Amino acid sequence: MKQTATARRNSGQRSKNITSKKPAARGSRSAGNRSSSNSSSGRSDNTGSGRSGSSKGQDSGRSSTMRPSSGTMERGVSSSSSGLSSGKSFQPDSGQYLEKFFLDQLQDIYYAEQKITQSLPKMQKAATTDELSDAFEDHLYQTQRHVRRLEKIFGILGQKAQGKKCEAIEGIVKEAETIISQTEENTMTRDAALIMAAQKVEHYEIATYGGLVQLAITMGQYEVAELLDKTLMEEEDTDLLLTEIAECEINVMAEFEGISEEQGENEEEGEEEEEGEEDSGIESENTEENETR
Repeated sequence: MKQTATARRNSGQRSKNITSKKPAARGSRSAGNRSSSNSSSGRSDNTGSGRSGSSKGQDSGRSSTMRPSSGTMERGVSSSSSGLSSGKSFQPDSGQYLEKFFLDQLQDIYYAEQKITQSLPKMQKAATTDELSDAFEDHLYQTQRHVRRLEKIFGILGQKAQGKKCEAIEGIVKEAETIISQTEENTMTRDAALIMAAQKVEHYEIATYGGLVQLAITMGQYEVAELLDKTLMEEEDTDLLLTEIAECEINVMAEFEGISEEQGENEEEGEEEEEGEEDSGIESENTEENETR
């Protein structure tokens, strides 16, 4: 069966510390990159590796320190030991453009996460395979945890937790619902389509959280950066898990669904034609016998 996201990336624990006072170097993670490209870096965690078990409703047991992405610099010790976790105030109303934009994007992803919690049960119900259905169920619990984590971040920043309508996620979720209505029920093709729709959601989240992490570091909000990075890693794990589920079985089986049905229909048509020819042959013989008599 499939190899879990954790097993594929246990080749080495990558460094995850954040508290250098310097901002990340230019050329940091391309936020929307397919997360499977990060598999070589290794993570010793259980998030995103199928049924998450005890992770439901709880934060991942993963270390709460940050890891440098490709192109960024090492960031020293964890913020919990450095005393920098709340060393800088956050005042988006003071005219600071970056802080105002950061808050705007937090509200955007907060809305998006809540929208996703409404969409995932529909996707789970529409899934054909138990494996994909379980993955959607696990991600629902994970997304609910992400919502609570964002609420904690709003509290750290002294802001009210509120969302701002995210047009991007509205469109992606609508596309997922269209996929459900336009694909055949109980087919691997529907599962393949649902995985693609779910990964579009994941890539939007990865892009957003990746940008927010770097902005939080730039502003000196290291505790916020740690929390955002936890979510970022979990989103990357989920994206990789969906890729594994698709490539292991679903895509291959989906490829032959239409062909198998078409071959079956052709065989049935061929049998009907043969039966028709046999019947016409018998009728012709009977006609000749009658004429002879």
